[in-house]
Amino acid sequence: MNILYAASEAQPLAASGGLADVAGSLPKALVEEGHDARVVLPLYVNTIKPQWREKMTYVTNFTVPVGWRHQYCGLFTAQINNVTYYLLDNEYYFKRDFGLYGYYDDAERYAFFSRAVLEMLKVIDFKPQVINSNDWQCALIPVYYSMFYRNDSKLWGIKNVFTIHNIQYQGRYGMELLEDVLGIPKHFASLMEYDRDVNFMKAAIEVSDKVTTVSPTYAREILDPWFSHGLDRALKDKQYKTCGFLNGIDTDMYNPATDPVIPEKFTTSKKAGKKVCSQKLLEQVGLPQGDEPILGMVSRLVEHKGFDLVKCVFDDIIKLGYKVVVLGSGDAQYEQFFHEMRWRYPDRVAFTCGYIPDLAKKIYAGANMFLMPSKSEPCGLAQMISLRYGTIPIVRKTGGLADSIIDYGDENGTGFTFQSYNAHDMLYAVKRAKDCYWNKTEWNKLVTRAMKADFSWKQSAKLYIGLYKELAGEQ
Repeated sequence: MNILYAASEAQPLAASGGLADVAGSLPKALVEEGHDARVVLPLYVNTIKPQWREKMTYVTNFTVPVGWRHQYCGLFTAQINNVTYYLLDNEYYFKRDFGLYGYYDDAERYAFFSRAVLEMLKVIDFKPQVINSNDWQCALIPVYYSMFYRNDSKLWGIKNVFTIHNIQYQGRYGMELLEDVLGIPKHFASLMEYDRDVNFMKAAIEVSDKVTTVSPTYAREILDPWFSHGLDRALKDKQYKTCGFLNGIDTDMYNPATDPVIPEKFTTSKKAGKKVCSQKLLEQVGLPQGDEPILGMVSRLVEHKGFDLVKCVFDDIIKLGYKVVVLGSGDAQYEQFFHEMRWRYPDRVAFTCGYIPDLAKKIYAGANMFLMPSKSEPCGLAQMISLRYGTIPIVRKTGGLADSIIDYGDENGTGFTFQSYNAHDMLYAVKRAKDCYWNKTEWNKLVTRAMKADFSWKQSAKLYIGLYKELAGEQ
């Protein structure tokens, strides 16, 4: 099959979160299954590293309608991991100094990108049977296709899949953007409008042939107002075309037997290297050596990740005998909290504000447990990565965390779970993990099961292929 995977970020070219990991690994898995899967993303001039810029080849340029204007778009391509990447260039939109998103004109930037993806297909020798668009930044691709391109002789018959990675971010703007910025005629206003605003994601849900989410549990959860951030009404009307497939991880990138970043490699049969990783992690973050269990957290420091629970019982976690290593940035209240905890417990707490990929890997490899008490978690990749490195997840049963982690109470358990969004329920799971840690025979069995858990893309890729074939009429 011919598949075009459209995303606003993709590893290894540009990344700010889990979407980039998915966009960098799912197409690779599809190619390994014998399909022609290609990725298209913006060319972020100040983000893409020189080593990848050197691999890029200029193809052509064309103009893109943006409201009442026409804007230049350059097309570059690169071959990475046997996958063809298309990069769409416009420095006015994508040469920015401070990250990928969060600019005053994001609506216009990604409207341009969405329209440019479809214009690109008119000038290259590749016609996808399915376009899989991801999150609000790409939500206008199926919308524009439905409005302007479905009867184009070069693009006729393409099916559209829209994937929701995080329903909190919907591309919601004032209705005044409709014509001048988005270039959408007034007679399509009802398609774009939701709660008196333009809503990119709602429109994509309406027009796409299929809507997917990144875990089966999250597909059910977003029908509930508690999780949907207002979109449950739109989704309930489209349940017939909505499903959830659990994400995977790139098991080559995250492999303790070969990872060049971690200080000592290890496997299920030779775990001694993990002890070295723990010692080196403590040394790097400035904590004293010792046998106490190391609790790691690598996360955006925001409320929906469960950090209000962590704040509530943090002193109790320390009293249980843990050393805590935290890497992340986000809301000022949580950053300040961890700075204070580092000052209060200088021999027990290490906090690095920001995101350092190499340090993240060293935490995955060197910690003994990994805490994810999320209020909501569409899929989550960190718990899968930590399993890969023999670091036992402690998670709340929500979204992809519920789908990927089996509680230790089960004979096939791979972690410790708790159900209700309650700080003391979380604390009890943390205590259970600590008690198991000191039973070295049981702990070793648990670590072995964790490292053998298979979260490669192989199975999930087959589910996506089945969906694509169904839409294309091939099964």
